[in-house]
Amino acid sequence: MALKRMDNIGIVVEDLDETIEFFRELGLELEGRAIIEGEWAGRVTGLGDQHVEIAMMRTPDGHSRLELSRFITPPVVADHRNAPVNALGYLRVMFAVDDVDETLERLRKRGAELVGDVVQYKDAYRLCYIRGPEGLLIGLAQELG
Repeated sequence: MALKRMDNIGIVVEDLDETIEFFRELGLELEGRAIIEGEWAGRVTGLGDQHVEIAMMRTPDGHSRLELSRFITPPVVADHRNAPVNALGYLRVMFAVDDVDETLERLRKRGAELVGDVVQYKDAYRLCYIRGPEGLLIGLAQELG
């Protein structure tokens, strides 16, 4: 049996509403919101009794999703939001965009900050990293040509 697809990437946040609006501005669509709790959920995550509010965001092509989670219980135990790019673990999500400059302009109105510079890689891409809501590290890639 073969792998079918990557279903989603999960990101834990404090302010779910602000983060939803940021990713909407980027171009993702809110697919739905729900409260996840109960014995079955704790068995999956290993956290026991949990109460989590989630929002599922879908990319315009319908192939990728972000699951944004706000833990009510148990409380969050670590904070990796301001880790540099070379820290161990999952740190960033990269999005393909039509126009890096236009996307940056829109996201700056929602508090996004450029991490380094917008750079061009050969004749293939313009790339940058930004810090979004709550310091989340997000990559933007514009394919050239």
